[in-house]
Amino acid sequence: MKFSDLDLPSEVLQGVQSVGFTHLTPVQEQAIPLALAGQDVAGQAQTGTGKTAAFLIALFTRLLKNPKETGTDPRALIIAPTRELVMQIGKDAEALGEACPFKVQTIFGGVDYEKQRQSLRDGVDIIVATPGRLIDYAKQKAFSFSKIESLVIDEADRMFDMGFIKDLRFILRRLPPFEQRQTMLFSATLSPRVMELAYDFMNVAVKVEVEPEQVTAELVDQVLYYASSKEKFPLLLGLFAREKEQTRVMLFLNTKREAEKLTDRLQANDVKAELISGDIPQRKRMKILEDFREGKVTHLVATDVASRGIHVDGVTHVINYDLPQDPEDYVHRIGRTARAGALGKAISFGDEDTVFNLPDIEEYIGRKIPTEFPLDEDFIWNYKRPVRTRRTEALPVRGGRPGATSRPGSGGRSAGSRPSPAKPPASKAPAGESADAPKKRTRRPRRRPAGDAPAAKKD
Repeated sequence: MKFSDLDLPSEVLQGVQSVGFTHLTPVQEQAIPLALAGQDVAGQAQTGTGKTAAFLIALFTRLLKNPKETGTDPRALIIAPTRELVMQIGKDAEALGEACPFKVQTIFGGVDYEKQRQSLRDGVDIIVATPGRLIDYAKQKAFSFSKIESLVIDEADRMFDMGFIKDLRFILRRLPPFEQRQTMLFSATLSPRVMELAYDFMNVAVKVEVEPEQVTAELVDQVLYYASSKEKFPLLLGLFAREKEQTRVMLFLNTKREAEKLTDRLQANDVKAELISGDIPQRKRMKILEDFREGKVTHLVATDVASRGIHVDGVTHVINYDLPQDPEDYVHRIGRTARAGALGKAISFGDEDTVFNLPDIEEYIGRKIPTEFPLDEDFIWNYKRPVRTRRTEALPVRGGRPGATSRPGSGGRSAGSRPSPAKPPASKAPAGESADAPKKRTRRPRRRPAGDAPAAKKD
């Protein structure tokens, strides 16, 4: 089905054409007609399947066909679990709604607290937000939920996983009744807990399900290499040397510590790699993602939690350095590539620690992952090892020379230096003895403990 076949306002159709969309994806073909008819939709769809465009098109259409003067209060609310996903939805909304007269405001933590609050007070039409900061502003009465006509909950399953479900229920209880608004919910799986949320806060939602085998993009070339944990890095470098067409690569690991180690090793071998971690300040995370989009960073290392919501077009390769424990995470990872009809490749390593996750992954996606056996020339063993430096913090010396450092309690001397021993005072030596001559040591008598008397000698 083509977008031109749908009954869309000219402003929405103009935005669709400007981003280059022509045909609907499976989830769009099922969800958009239902939403345009005014029904609530609970959709099972992974990232990369076009669900963001689906709910944005439906939301824009509803607001355009029902123009209302709402003052400064928002008319639509989109809730997502991560900052990166909020930023991505905000960018998609600006692109698709370039011809629409709507003001879109993203709300998330880490940046521009006062600026975001002032924007809400000035008035917005659509809010895209993470739950935490949105609740903060709501409690400050920077805006009101009373005029919300359209609600979207994206990645509802991750709301549960990341502990946001209480915040989400707090927001939902303050919205107009479900019969007075349209609600669209999307999740990787429509599990019982997700459907319970739909039953409580949606108006007889229609389920839209995309089978797992359809969710894994058919244009992704998947391959699995069996390699031990010691062989993975030299094999990775060998594959990088062989895969000449790689321009933008994402590497996934299961733990933050191992992701940090891999980033250090890649950088030591002249690979333009950066790490996305929850410990990195938000502004730096945004800078790293922007550099990745612009090609200044070619390899992005991440864990599943830190990478949730990262949508970057043009990712040519996804590397599962560790096979994930959750089969859904495998689908999420490889969905980073082969987006918008482009080709992509997903390479996975099965080592002695993570290969046990493979049967569940293959059962979930409904197919066997093709296996290739690496050749000797695929390994690059003469790689460089990162130089580990020990970082020490130094304290400035009060009243000392510029740049001097000292430790607490060091008496103002520089760190790492020892005080020179003080010279003993000159002593008067007895006649006939030199003052520098060693003194004779006299043994003091041992004291007996109180109450102990020497034993009497026997005759």
